Amino acid sequence: MPKMKTKKSAAKRFSFTGTGKVKYKKQNLRHILTKKSPKRKRNLRKPGILSGDNLHEIKKRLLPYG
Repeated sequence: MPKMKTKKSAAKRFSFTGTGKVKYKKQNLRHILTKKSPKRKRNLRKPGILSGDNLHEIKKRLLPYG
């Protein structure tokens, strides 16, 4: 059986923490930043941790060797 291919689009968007959680960059920090509060923009800079529902999908189907 051949190797499974990693979905490269997912590999660019998600990464793993040391404990195996899936980390991603939050949305809404690209443009139209003047109306967003500094507190909101500061919190959007922090990485998001994927919830348990989508975790299995990302790990098994999109990033099989992650």
